Order: sequence, then structure tokens, then C-alpha cells
Amino acid sequence: QVQLVESGGGLVQAGGSLRLSCATSGIIFSINDMGWYRQAPGKQRELVATITSGGSKKYADSVKGRFTISRDNAKNTVSLQMNSLKPEDTAVYYCNAEALGASMSWRNYWGQGTQVTVSS
Repeated sequence: QVQLVESGGGLVQAGGSLRLSCATSGIIFSINDMGWYRQAPGKQRELVATITSGGSKKYADSVKGRFTISRDNAKNTVSLQMNSLKPEDTAVYYCNAEALGASMSWRNYWGQGTQVTVSS
């Protein structure tokens, strides 16, 4: 099985920045799309940003111009640079990857999440 672990969350004041990272482990033959999602208290999980294996990026309207997603295909990692943070960005952030692992089938994997809290 493939494991994903997020890091970099924390408490930051509005207008500040954080950089989230997601490391993968296990036997991985290939990774297709990767992305970041978030879930705020009392809300459903929502897409923040995605990036394809070729580097094409998509962002939620609420974060465009402020967040930047990137990946390192050699290391099988994905990062999210978050600038100009707002209190409404407060949520648990999860990384996601579609990967071909030891099961020899394409599956969707999720990390356990990292808390981001933005104070006003």
C-alpha cells in the first residue's frame, strides 16, 4: 500500500504564509494526478489545487493567485505554497494521489491531514 504524510501546518496570522509538503512511501511505480484538499469545521472536503504528472495545474477560485502547487516526480512529493492567508483558509489540509503501487492497480490515496489555522 502507498502511504502519504503531510507536514508544514500550523498557526499563522492573516496575511502570512505556510508551505505544506506531502511525502510518499511504499513501493510506487507511477503517480498520475496529485492534489491538495481541505476540510473546514462543519464543512465538506473541497478541492484546493491539483497537478498532473505533466505539470498542468488547477486551483479553486478561492485560492487562485495566492496558492501554488508543485511536485517533484523524482521524489514523489507534492507541495502547496500558501501566501496571503485568510481566516477562511483555516482547515485540515489533505494530500491526495492516484498511484500505481504493489497492488498493480491504480488507486486513490489520502494522507491523514495537517491542521492550518489562520488567525485574524
